[in-house]
Amino acid sequence: MKIITPVSHPLAWTAIVVASLAIVPLPKAHAADPFPPVSPEGLVLQKDTTLRAVYLKPGFTLAPYKKVAILDCFVQFAPDFQRNYNENEPDLEGQITASEMTKITTELAAEFKQVVTQELQANGGYPVVDSAAPDVLVLRPAIINLVVTAPDLMTPDMSATVVSSAGQMTLYLELYDSMANTLLARVIDPEADDSPMAQAADSVTNKMAADRILRRWADILRKHLDAVRGQAASSPAAPAPAAAPVAN
Repeated sequence: MKIITPVSHPLAWTAIVVASLAIVPLPKAHAADPFPPVSPEGLVLQKDTTLRAVYLKPGFTLAPYKKVAILDCFVQFAPDFQRNYNENEPDLEGQITASEMTKITTELAAEFKQVVTQELQANGGYPVVDSAAPDVLVLRPAIINLVVTAPDLMTPDMSATVVSSAGQMTLYLELYDSMANTLLARVIDPEADDSPMAQAADSVTNKMAADRILRRWADILRKHLDAVRGQAASSPAAPAPAAAPVAN
């Protein structure tokens, strides 16, 4: 039985995300927290989480899930990215086109799935499947507010662009039960590349920067799945406690 795509769109609630995050990553604690305590679907905002915002369905636990299904990742540049980038690039050959932006989003979507699959399946031992079952957790990812400081446009100009940060992006991840098609959790986390030193920007360094962020997100999810699995192994007869997928 194939996974049925959830009815709700992964970006159905992005208006508040885009407006509140304003592309720039925010500190964990903020005086004017833009996130309401309860989402429109009834998910509850968690406190003291590893990531920027974590919403959980009351009573949600990772305990039943031993496998994951990863839907295709939706990727969207920050609002007005193309216009803002091209305004600062007087040379027409150095301006980014719509087709080049599509190439970047397509490659990043594929990279997300590869990195998360590697972390969960190869490193964590959680099979990545495409069929619904009681033990299958569905990940519905989106990357929004994508900013690439210096896209590698493969222009004839051989000069290198040196940057202190390759860019930034925001994870917007929803977790579903594959059988009930029920929304269980939502994660929102803006991250920027924090390379220790300035470096030349090209397709290789941009990919390395993106991978660092993607691996962090995948690692956090795997560790929480591991924690629940460890609890079950040490106390098989005890009911599994509720566990947030990205909460401390």
